[in-house]
Amino acid sequence: MMKEMSVSASKASLVLFLCQMISALDVPLDSKLLEELSQPPTITQQSPKDYIVDPRENIVIQCEAKGKPPPSFSWTRNGTHFDIDKDAQVTMKPNSGTLVINIMNGGKAEAYEGVYQCTARNERGAAISNNIVIRPSRSPLWTKEKLEPNHVREGDSLVLHCRPPVGLPPPIIFWMDNAFQRLPQSERVSQGLNGDLYFSNVQPEDTREDYICYARFNHTQTIQQKQPISVKVFSTKPVTERQPVLLTPTGSTSTKVELRGNVLLLECIAAGLPTPVIRWIKEGGELPANRTFFENFKKTLKIIDVSEADSGNYKCIARNILGSAHHVISVTVKAAPYWITAPRNLVLSPGEDGTLICRANGNPKPNISWLANGVPIAIAPEDPSRKVDGDTIIFSHVQERSSAVYQCNASNEYGYLLANAFVNVLAEPPRILTPANKLYQVIADSPALLDCAYFGSPKPEIEWFKGVKGSILRGNEYVFHDNGTLEIPVAQKDSTGTYTCVARNALGKIQNEVQLEVKDPTMIIKQPEYKVIQRYGQVSFECIIKHDSTLSPTIIWLKDNDELPDDERFLVGKDNLTIMNVTDKDDGTYTCIVNTTLDSVSASAVLTVVAAPPTPAIIYARPNPPFDLELTGQLERSVELSWIPGDENNSPITNFVIEYEDGLHEPGVWHYQTEVPGTQTTVQLKLSPYVNYSFRVIAVNEIGRSQPSEPSEQYLTKSANPDENPSNVQGIGSEPDNLVITWESLKGFQSNGPGLQYKVSWRQKDVDDEWTSVIVANVSKYIVSGTPTFVPYEIKVQALNDLGYAPEPSEVIGHSGEDLPMVAPGNVQVHVINSTLAKVHWDTVPLKTVRGHLQGYKVYYWKVQNLSRRSRRHVEKKILTFRGNKTFGMLPGLEPYSSYKLNVRVVNGKGEGPASPDKVFKTPEGVPSSPSFLRITNPTLDSLTLEWGSPTHPNGVLTSYILKFQPINNTHELGPLVEIRIPANESSLILKNLNYSTRYKFYFNAQTSVGSGSQITEEAITIMDEAMASRQVDIATQGWFIGLMCAVALLILILLIVCFIRRNKGGKYPVKEKEDAHADPEIQPMKEDDGTFGEYSDAEDHKPLKKGSRTPSDRTVKKEDSDDSLVDYGEGVNGQFNEDGSFIGQYSGKKEKEPAEGNESSEAPSPVNAMNSFV
Repeated sequence: MMKEMSVSASKASLVLFLCQMISALDVPLDSKLLEELSQPPTITQQSPKDYIVDPRENIVIQCEAKGKPPPSFSWTRNGTHFDIDKDAQVTMKPNSGTLVINIMNGGKAEAYEGVYQCTARNERGAAISNNIVIRPSRSPLWTKEKLEPNHVREGDSLVLHCRPPVGLPPPIIFWMDNAFQRLPQSERVSQGLNGDLYFSNVQPEDTREDYICYARFNHTQTIQQKQPISVKVFSTKPVTERQPVLLTPTGSTSTKVELRGNVLLLECIAAGLPTPVIRWIKEGGELPANRTFFENFKKTLKIIDVSEADSGNYKCIARNILGSAHHVISVTVKAAPYWITAPRNLVLSPGEDGTLICRANGNPKPNISWLANGVPIAIAPEDPSRKVDGDTIIFSHVQERSSAVYQCNASNEYGYLLANAFVNVLAEPPRILTPANKLYQVIADSPALLDCAYFGSPKPEIEWFKGVKGSILRGNEYVFHDNGTLEIPVAQKDSTGTYTCVARNALGKIQNEVQLEVKDPTMIIKQPEYKVIQRYGQVSFECIIKHDSTLSPTIIWLKDNDELPDDERFLVGKDNLTIMNVTDKDDGTYTCIVNTTLDSVSASAVLTVVAAPPTPAIIYARPNPPFDLELTGQLERSVELSWIPGDENNSPITNFVIEYEDGLHEPGVWHYQTEVPGTQTTVQLKLSPYVNYSFRVIAVNEIGRSQPSEPSEQYLTKSANPDENPSNVQGIGSEPDNLVITWESLKGFQSNGPGLQYKVSWRQKDVDDEWTSVIVANVSKYIVSGTPTFVPYEIKVQALNDLGYAPEPSEVIGHSGEDLPMVAPGNVQVHVINSTLAKVHWDTVPLKTVRGHLQGYKVYYWKVQNLSRRSRRHVEKKILTFRGNKTFGMLPGLEPYSSYKLNVRVVNGKGEGPASPDKVFKTPEGVPSSPSFLRITNPTLDSLTLEWGSPTHPNGVLTSYILKFQPINNTHELGPLVEIRIPANESSLILKNLNYSTRYKFYFNAQTSVGSGSQITEEAITIMDEAMASRQVDIATQGWFIGLMCAVALLILILLIVCFIRRNKGGKYPVKEKEDAHADPEIQPMKEDDGTFGEYSDAEDHKPLKKGSRTPSDRTVKKEDSDDSLVDYGEGVNGQFNEDGSFIGQYSGKKEKEPAEGNESSEAPSPVNAMNSFV
């Protein structure tokens, strides 16, 4: 415990020491000053670390540096001194460290391969370059090889190997034919990353003898060619289709390591027919958006700018209609060192303190080592002012001899970073860099900035005086900037004069004078006015100005913000614009712009051209702008504005709009302030600190808005601490080891004073830790690196300016970056509620292992087996997500009598954690679905055969089938219901003892031990009496029956004709005549007068004949003595007559069904029935 307290105390004292350090001097970029000041060397230009050169050209190894005095240069090669004077082929450029190795005059590039390092040295220190590895490029020829023709069966896969020679750098591979045309590529044929040409399946058109692989070596601009490869495809019928097989990579898994910031390329090429389609997924996550691309027909997955978060398992899936194949590539992203904080140059005064900080990250974590003037710091000359603490060098009470160049080297197995940073200890008296008696001119009521650029070591103090013997300037009416500039926020006429800047430090004092002239502003005292002019008339716009007598204004006229037309009708005078002979195209807005060397003003007016003279009617127009704006009652946070309204132009002013301009932060931009009713001409305005206000007023009536008034005088409010802090402060990690703090920046007028900055503070929550703070400016984001994974942080962002801090901000809670959960939920239990519903329970995982915001749990479940069929099928996993910290969930929609598996995973904002062990559970039986079919066949007089199929979903073990049936009569009335239970192993049944010629309705369903399932229905009919059918056939084939039927048909035809004619003539005939005429219809003569059968009443012709008279009970046909009885045309003994004795009937042969009685068939009448209708 005491040890921990000691470590904490030492760390706290170190942090306090760093916070108390005096900031280093800033050296102005003044060329004359830089030439005079001593400065350690700085490397300004060097060749790349890995430098591949053209062996045919001279080798130039760059090394440029600056310093005062100018540095000298030396080189090492392979770690030892490289004496260039002893090698006639090597020269060094004058005043430079750049080496030129002469290859073109006999030198060989291979002789100069090696690792080179440049050192630039002067009396203040030594800077070193990176290790520059020189390697000449190589483009070797292909080795000779005997290539046998490839004989391939149609549909098979094929790989044509390129195997290019090993070059430096590696060559670019492409395939062409003898005509130097690129070979077409597709989903079926494509080139792999290794240069080989892959055929997923070959086709007859692939037959050719000129498959040529080319290797292009860009460095030497050469192309090497492999010998042509011959491919012959022979056909076999039929072509066998094949499921996918991966050609590359081989096996089921592989690994790949890639470096942070590089491009990750993963490849899968598959064989198969039809051509497989490739799909990519990342197991347990999503492919990164905006950085993922698919190339080579989706066979190559490309992820740019990879980071450690892209590590994981990537699966490629090749699929066609016959199946699929997959391969998992385990990707690990490592990182060469990269800077978090690179060391920066320090310029210190004797006795001052400072620090060099070198922070880098990588994977694995890089090792940080320091060098002093190119020598490891452990063996470098000791400096009592220097103390090394890991990645930081602390300097205390430095002296001029402490000047040196320090190198920070951050390295791991994947690379290194080398940075030079000098410590330059200077003792310099003050210097003022601003030219003496420089003249500054400004417009009254605008800011004036008087420069006093300076340098000295120690840093001089700056004071300003007005006049040669004036007193020192102080007070809120002046702003003193750190760079020595004096700002007068609102310069007045009495600000004109001589100002003296004095710079002093322990080594001396210097002063400089500058001149300030404050000019009167340029104003347009007579503005152009809105004009309505008749076509072909003349119009003039005035623009009368007032300006400072020492300034020379120029006036420019514009039309619609463009130059005036090049037309002699436009006459520009000293203070006016005249347009002669006005036409319609002159309609528009005319602007007068007045420019001086210090300011610019403008005013506009609209010209409307009309066709006829104005009518005497009242003209309504927009109001004229208000004028004479005046500010009174100036306070720190308020002012009163008053004005005089302009002419309302026959439309009352409804309201005034007040706008303001902030001359400090947004000059020239006008913002809405407020508005007041049209009857009001004064308003009390609320103000913000540190704003140089100007106001203008716009009048509004029903026609529109007036032009803005002239701006009011400027009013600069005093600076103050910020009133508010940034809003929407958040802390969300983008990576597992960082915390990104963001906020919404304050607007310019919210700063309340110069030098707006933000103090960003954070500390780990629930840990006894101090606040860590940084002050930043002009940003709205700060990234804290090296944090633990997903821990809460207290965060606050406070605004500050040169006058102080805003009120203490409220704290918000943020979290560092999330990582995938570490453990799976435990104690997973399943409670089966019924055959389709189950409830799963699990124990929550410890929150520390979630490593992120707990979003919920995902339950993966899938059907393994149907217990009634004992068959497996394609597994389709289902996922249910339960939000929040739940410990149970319901699984609906399960299939009865089945075996399932499930697992549970915890989910956070990063993704899913590992799965719990698979849990097996079974659902109980349920009621079955309806039988798959029910067919009724083989109908006989008293039996039917029933066949059926078992239910599609038995949902358990079938115990039996239930058959119910009942007869249906002709009126669709149902008879008694009969129920039969059938064993479950039966699939057919013969029902006997049924009634003949009867319709039956059947209801059929299956049963399990749980109950009955849904039923299926069907209807069927037994056939009629076979003896009756046989008799009917016998009678229908008798000759006398055929003759009788012909005679009856002829008689009916004649009667129909007579009835038709008689009806048309309206004639009548008595029943008596009809009976007489009916005695012998074959020989009855026709009446001579009209050819009718007598006076039969036409009224009776519409009475229908009854039909379908029944056969006697013995079902025989009786032959009477006479064939001409009316009984022959009626209903037998049941024939009916009207009151006058007329026969009720119809002479057509139409028949209608009668309802079946007893056990008679309900089918249509047979030929025997038809005969009985007329006998």
